[in-house]
Amino acid sequence: MSFYRLLAPLLLLGFLQVALMKRFEVKDGSKVCLLAELSANFSVNYKTTAKKEATVLFSLPEDAQVSNHSNCNNMTAPLLIISFEGGHSLSMNFSRVNTSYKMDVLAISCNWSDQTHFPNASSSGYLIKSSRSMDISAKINTTYKCTSDSTVHMNNVNLTLSHVRMEAFPPNNNFSSKETKCPADLTPTAPTTTLVTTLTPTTAAPPTPQNPTTGNYNVTDSKGICLLAKMGLQLNITYATPDNKTALKVFNIQPNSTGADGNCTSDHASLQLTDGPTKLNFVFVVNATTSKFYLKELSVSIDLPAARGKAFMAKNESLNYLQTTLGKSYVCRSEQTLQVNPNFSINAFEIQVQPFRVNDSKYATAEECQMDKDNMLIPIIVGAALAGLVLIVLIAYLIGRKRSHAGYQTI
Repeated sequence: MSFYRLLAPLLLLGFLQVALMKRFEVKDGSKVCLLAELSANFSVNYKTTAKKEATVLFSLPEDAQVSNHSNCNNMTAPLLIISFEGGHSLSMNFSRVNTSYKMDVLAISCNWSDQTHFPNASSSGYLIKSSRSMDISAKINTTYKCTSDSTVHMNNVNLTLSHVRMEAFPPNNNFSSKETKCPADLTPTAPTTTLVTTLTPTTAAPPTPQNPTTGNYNVTDSKGICLLAKMGLQLNITYATPDNKTALKVFNIQPNSTGADGNCTSDHASLQLTDGPTKLNFVFVVNATTSKFYLKELSVSIDLPAARGKAFMAKNESLNYLQTTLGKSYVCRSEQTLQVNPNFSINAFEIQVQPFRVNDSKYATAEECQMDKDNMLIPIIVGAALAGLVLIVLIAYLIGRKRSHAGYQTI
């Protein structure tokens, strides 16, 4: 089984942030035949010109809009085509069956020529994938609603929809007040004497493993090593179990079984670590105004057999960690937490990274993190305070001794 197939269910728990939720309408004149509100996350696997496999994660962007090719088909079979940046699209075909409506086909079209989403793609043209496996249906004059994440797997393409509201043939051109909820949103009825306000862990939190082993990783381009990294990584994941409770998984990345890959440009560098079914991606960028680099994006995908959907994914594209002057390396011996979202964080130990301007495969002058500086400052302050206290006691003793001698006079 390929690594990508192991990652097929990864989007089920969604990205670290809820993707942008947008509203789309398909009309025939002034009459609306299809309403849709949703957020969408994509995971696409492709081959690069270096004959390597890469996986990109992206969300439905703000500029997504209803394509002119969408239509109502005489108010019998609405077709919604959502087009967005880079020449990509997401389409949904609906039909009416007696007193109900349902989605028949969901399709994704990806433009390999979009270097923003698919850098160094070995193919050109379009990738088109479709699926009939998503069960979206409801009675006429009823809104289909699904707040939970639901994922469609189409070989090397995964799509996760969340915060979904859809209705074909809506009355009065708006959603109906009556709703049909998806199974994932339905929870068992609580006893009348119990108020359920939060999900409870199925078991006690597992003991935290010992500090991880520090690993050395690098990325190489045509000119040699372009990114250096040394760090110990401990992952903290909170996920939903099949019985709709929460659980915590804490584990370490093992350097001896972890592969490193990535790419570098003058202002953008990525490091992708793969440890079995676990994939971490770090993206560093340069702030030209301040002449500093920082960790802007961090994502994780991991197979979780105990989770609902057997997978977990999180991503944050707006971080500001590990900020360092360009031309230097970032060093932090203290443990620090890289918080990606409420459900995922990384405890990082003994970090040293340099994603830009690496010369002779060596780290440049180190720039210490503030935590290390604070940790060095504390002993100095404590030592100074103790020295001051000793000095005060000594002065008080000498003054007291002098006064006691002043009480005696020579006869």
